[in-house]
Amino acid sequence: MNGTGQLARLLRDRNGNFGIITALLALPLCGLVGLAIDFSRALEQREHMLAAADAAALGAIAEKSSGVAAARLMLTDGQIAAAIDDARKMFTAQLVARGTTDQVQEQFASGNLKLDIDVTRHSNTVESGVTFQARVPTTFLNVIGKQYIPISGSARALFQLGSYIDFFMLLDNTPSMGVGATASDIAMMESKTGDSCAFACHETENPNNYYNLAKSLGVSMRIDTVRKATQELTQTAKSVMRFPEQYRMGVYTFGAKAEAAGLTAISAPDANLDRVRQYTDAVDLMTIPRQGYNNDQQTSFDTAMTEINKVIDTPGTGTGPGDRQKVVFFVSDGVGDSYKPKGCTKTLTGNRCQEPIDISFCKPLKDRGISIAVLYTTYLPLPKNGWYNSWIKPFQSEISTKMQSCASPGLFFEVSPTQGISEAMQALFMKIINRPRLAS
Repeated sequence: MNGTGQLARLLRDRNGNFGIITALLALPLCGLVGLAIDFSRALEQREHMLAAADAAALGAIAEKSSGVAAARLMLTDGQIAAAIDDARKMFTAQLVARGTTDQVQEQFASGNLKLDIDVTRHSNTVESGVTFQARVPTTFLNVIGKQYIPISGSARALFQLGSYIDFFMLLDNTPSMGVGATASDIAMMESKTGDSCAFACHETENPNNYYNLAKSLGVSMRIDTVRKATQELTQTAKSVMRFPEQYRMGVYTFGAKAEAAGLTAISAPDANLDRVRQYTDAVDLMTIPRQGYNNDQQTSFDTAMTEINKVIDTPGTGTGPGDRQKVVFFVSDGVGDSYKPKGCTKTLTGNRCQEPIDISFCKPLKDRGISIAVLYTTYLPLPKNGWYNSWIKPFQSEISTKMQSCASPGLFFEVSPTQGISEAMQALFMKIINRPRLAS
C-alpha cells in the first residue's frame, strides 16, 4: 500500500480517539483544577487577614488600651502613635498564629504584604483603620507564569471617648419577682408558709398575704435587690459622666397593679440622676387582688418590648445631645406568663402562655439600632412547687439561652443569688459605655 493510502486509512480510523482527546484536554483540565486550588488558598488567606485586621482595629482602641489612654490626654485632635504601633503588633500576632514569626517577617520584607494603619482622635471619637495588600504565591498557576494572586481588605473601628446615651431601665416587677432574693430567703419563705411557697405574693384583698409576711421576716425579695441596684446605678452613671447630661435614665416597670398591667413610667429619661434615684423608690412588686387573678397572666414580655419600642425616639451615634445612642436595660427572670392564644412557643393552658422570652419581640428594637442589655436574674428551681415542676421545669434550661438571644451581642449578664445584682448591673453598664465597635 502506498503512502497516500496509509494516510487515508489513518484518517478514517476512529479507534483510540478517546485517549487522544483526553490527552489533548488533560493540560487545560489540570490548569482549571490548579486555578481553583490557588484561588481557594488566596481566599482563605484573605479571610484570615480580614479577621486579623478586625482584631487589630478593635484591639488598638479597646477601653484599657494605651491608645485610648493617650487619646484622653490629647488636647487637640490627631494621630495616636501608640495605638498605631499596638494595631501593627496585633495584626502580626494574628498571622503568626498560622505560621512562624520568620515567615510573617519575610512577607513584609519581600513586599508580599503591605500594611497601612491609621488611628486618629476626632473630637470625642477615636477611629482606627487597618488596610492590607498582599500577594499570595501560586503553585499551579506558576506554570503559566502567574506567580502571585493579589488580595486586599480593610477594617475600621470607632471608640467613643464619651458618648451621649439614653438608658431605658425596663424592670420586671411582676409577681415572679417576689421570689426570695437568695437561697436562704427562699428557704425562709418555704418554712414559714403552709404551702411551702417561696413567692411573696402581694394580694391586696388578703391582709395576711405573703408579701407582708416577707417584710415581717426581713426576707429580701428579688424586686428589692433590683430596685436598690437601679438606684446605685444612677449614682455610678453620675460619677463616671465626662460632661454634663452625657447620660439620661428612664425607669419603667410592667405596672403597679395587675388590674392595670402594662408599661409604666416611673421616670421618663432624665439627666438629673439624683431625681431618677428618688423616683425609683416607687419600684415595687406588682400587686394582685387575689391568688389566681386573671389566671396569673401578669408577665407579658411581648407587650413590654412592643411598648418600650414606641417610647424610644430615633437612636443616634452618640456624638451629641441631639444624637443619642439608645439602650434598653432589661432586668428580669426571663419567664413570661400571659394571655397569648396564638404564637406561644410552649404548650398552652387554655389561652395561657408560659414560656421563655419570645425573642421575636426583641428584634424590632435591634433592627432600629437600639441596643438591648439584658441582666438575667437566674430563675431558681423550685422543686417543692407543683406549678414550677409542671410548667417551668420543662423549659428551665432554655431561659438563659433565650435571654441571651434577646440581648445585643456582648450585652448579656446572668447573675445568680450568690452574686450581687448591683455589681452585675454596674459591670454591664460599664461594658456598654466603654465598648468599641466595628464601623461599616
